[in-house]
Amino acid sequence: MMLIRNIYLCLSSMAVHVIIIVAATKNKARGSQGQFPLTQNVTVVEGGTANLTCRVDQNDNTSLQWSNPAQQTLYFDDKKALRDNRIELVRASWHELSISVSDVSLSDEGQYTCSLFTMPVKTSKAFLTVLGVPEKPQITGFTSPVMEGERMQLTCKTSGSKPAADIRWFKNDKEVKDVKYIKEEDANRKTFTVSSTLDFLADRSDDGAVVSCRVDHESLNSTPQIAMQVLEIHYTPLVKIISSNSWPEEGQSIILTCESKGKPVPEPVLWTKDGGELPDPERMVVNGRVLSISFLNKTDNGTYRCEAKNPIGRNSTEYVLIVHDVFNTLLPTTVIPSLTTATVTTNVALTASTTTSATATSIRDPNALAGQTGPDHALIGGIVAVVVFVTLCSIILLGRYLARHKGTYLTNEAKGAEDAPDADTAIINAEGSQVNAEEKKEYFI
Repeated sequence: MMLIRNIYLCLSSMAVHVIIIVAATKNKARGSQGQFPLTQNVTVVEGGTANLTCRVDQNDNTSLQWSNPAQQTLYFDDKKALRDNRIELVRASWHELSISVSDVSLSDEGQYTCSLFTMPVKTSKAFLTVLGVPEKPQITGFTSPVMEGERMQLTCKTSGSKPAADIRWFKNDKEVKDVKYIKEEDANRKTFTVSSTLDFLADRSDDGAVVSCRVDHESLNSTPQIAMQVLEIHYTPLVKIISSNSWPEEGQSIILTCESKGKPVPEPVLWTKDGGELPDPERMVVNGRVLSISFLNKTDNGTYRCEAKNPIGRNSTEYVLIVHDVFNTLLPTTVIPSLTTATVTTNVALTASTTTSATATSIRDPNALAGQTGPDHALIGGIVAVVVFVTLCSIILLGRYLARHKGTYLTNEAKGAEDAPDADTAIINAEGSQVNAEEKKEYFI
């Protein structure tokens, strides 16, 4: 009987307690109108720590709760509900419930729920995004060395990125755009493997160039991952001849330098002249890549060839040498004789004039300037000589004419001096008599 009474009293007490709780909950429901939990989405790098915060601006001591994507309760107010050492309480109050999840993995990604236990229960969602960090890239496909002209295919590959990473190629810090890009989903169906291929023909200008593959991803915090490869290209020699004298003259010296660039380094160069050996080893001395020729003369004119070779091949170039005459700075000038006017009366005077003209010679003017040119003086001298020659010929003809005319005049004057009143009449009579005499001689003949 006593036992039944105790059970009755206990049940009555519990009923009263339940009624009180229900009444209190109804009062809270009436006072919680307008309350709502606030959350924010969170992005975290795989392996990092995610902080989840739920806030309520107006709360009359109503409980807050965090649950994971599987609807497992993580924390109810300040009480931990899930046994996971990675989950820790950051702050718990009537207005805020904050927790942290360390060493986040890709499986932690999803939608987390913050619940405010009002009537009805109000919730807010926060999506946790986990970024997959791409692995350090690797460049494959390069085999050293590469011959010039061969096709090269370099592939850069990285795995584990979420979302898919971006790959960019650079050659000596200059970006290369024309590349192939491939994206594949990994077996976990969460991360991606991406690869990019750089395809080009090897050129000697690429020797020693640094080719880099750069992986950009939001999880790297503006610090991209880079893989580099230094190219080694083998090519035939490139040959060039450099002369020390741009205007070689007789008696001077000249140095010809054969510059050869190749990989591997070319062997010592070979010098030839006109397709054969150097004809004068005493004056033509070869020292490594340098050919020195002393005391140049006209026989040194010709085509000089420099040839270089390495295991890849050989190449050559030519230089045409032309030895010029010595440039003379003293140019000849002609002395122009001065001409005077004189009356010639005898043969002796004519002879003297001729001798004077014949002895006129051209001499070298020691004060002549180097800038004066020879052809102008030669032209002037030739003109003067022609003038002198014409003048002398005119004087000679004039002298002979005067001499003959004077003798005829004296003879005719003697013949007609007796009958003619003057000299002119005597000459005319003499000429008439001579004509008559000749006519008579013709008649008798």
